[in-house]
Amino acid sequence: MTQLVTSGNSTMVTEFLFSVFPRLHEGGLLLFIALLLIYGFIVIGNLMIFIVVRLDRALHTPMYFFISVLSFLEIWYTTTTIPKMLTSLISEQKTISLPGCLLQMYFFHSLGITEGCILTAMAIDRYIAICSPLRYPTIMTPKLCTQLTAGSCLCGFLLVLPEIMWIATLPFCGSNQIQQIFCDFTPVLSLACTDTSLVVIVDAIHAGEIVASFLAIALSYIRIIVVILGMPSAEGRHKAFSTCAAHLAVFLLFFGSVAVMYLRFSATYSVFWDTAIAITFVILAPFLNPIIYSLRNKDMKDAIGRLFCSQRRASRVRR
Repeated sequence: MTQLVTSGNSTMVTEFLFSVFPRLHEGGLLLFIALLLIYGFIVIGNLMIFIVVRLDRALHTPMYFFISVLSFLEIWYTTTTIPKMLTSLISEQKTISLPGCLLQMYFFHSLGITEGCILTAMAIDRYIAICSPLRYPTIMTPKLCTQLTAGSCLCGFLLVLPEIMWIATLPFCGSNQIQQIFCDFTPVLSLACTDTSLVVIVDAIHAGEIVASFLAIALSYIRIIVVILGMPSAEGRHKAFSTCAAHLAVFLLFFGSVAVMYLRFSATYSVFWDTAIAITFVILAPFLNPIIYSLRNKDMKDAIGRLFCSQRRASRVRR
């Protein structure tokens, strides 16, 4: 039941309804099972990467430090949206309160921006490692890695705050149906019963953030590719390409879907395509992260093998 509060001559909305989720008997149960399995894989896979990098001294390098941070962020990034999607798939009440909606938007976009900054830091790390290998140990120190991570978090959690605080002051009345799988700026603002033209300025700021990160990463990898192609050794080129391929894949998947979603300007998509694009960066990108960084990475696979071997030896000793 939708909660409404009467104020003067208008009825104010206090919760929103996700209208895109099917009912249980219309395929909701199958989608619930599939999404639950995907969410379990995302959490376990990224948690395993985080733990392995922390425990294995061979992986105590800037590259794997940033990978572990990215994996940690992915767990919370998906937790802001997927649990609510799961309850919406099996519940008759596919609703979320206004404060809950604002919190979901805040943490989802804060963590998303933080991830974008971490991906930028990873691109800079690979750029220095390949283009200035002799200076790499003196530049990418543990202190700098920690500072880049702290700066990424600070940037992510502060940039979105003014927009969320502004949306919290808006009145919502009339329709309360959100045509998206989670609370996002455009679907929520379309339900406000007041002028929201200020959002154009905010959108321009967010667009600038996305474009700046995209250009920094793209230029880094263009320079990296040029340097790799100039290497005399075929083995050296293959090793350098394999190291950067995983980062490049995550970058293209994450920023590609985000760009299509948030750099649309005046373009509009159907509900189907809006939902499909959202699924790409909300579910698909975090799902592929453990696969790209562990199953296709020899160092990571070796470290996971060593961890499980040590655990088995420890259990035998206890017996």
